[in-house]
Amino acid sequence: MAAIKKSDFLIAGVGGQGTLLTGKIIAAAAQLEGYDTKTSETHGMAQRGGSVVIHVRAGRKVYAPLVPPGEADYLIAFEKLEALRFLPWLSPQGTVIVNRQVINPLPVLTGKESYPQGITEALEPYARRVIPVNARELDPVRRHPRTANLLLLGILARQMDYPRESWLRAAEELIPSRHLQVNRLAFDAGWEYQK
Repeated sequence: MAAIKKSDFLIAGVGGQGTLLTGKIIAAAAQLEGYDTKTSETHGMAQRGGSVVIHVRAGRKVYAPLVPPGEADYLIAFEKLEALRFLPWLSPQGTVIVNRQVINPLPVLTGKESYPQGITEALEPYARRVIPVNARELDPVRRHPRTANLLLLGILARQMDYPRESWLRAAEELIPSRHLQVNRLAFDAGWEYQK
């Protein structure tokens, strides 16, 4: 078991990308390591592709579920614009794991606005480390796009000191058995990912 230290996570995406499941797995893995955890979720019309953000806090004793602005140790973004949207919550010493996927929000779809360019580069001055990934170009996500969240989770897990077994056990507890194998493959691909 790792020494207890505070870790704050923000998981950002749009409806249907698995943000809620990812937050639950992070919290479950932390609990397996003896951490107290608190979580909170915000849905912005998630059923229609709106923003979804999950806060996960882990530590010796956690009193509040929301990560304060400027304090997230990890920002995991399943879409580029969501990384930019929630950047104010990241600590200057934090790590951003960002999927380079583009999902156009309504103002872009209606032609009122343009999708911002250079997002990944814009993140770099505000983080200790930025890990961009084209999840849909990697197996098994290429064949099973709904496993991108587990690939990003695998990348996160490799950055932390929780044992791999805790992550896998948490996933097994939360993912239905019929989907477990392909999600495990995606987690393994993230664990082995080299930027």
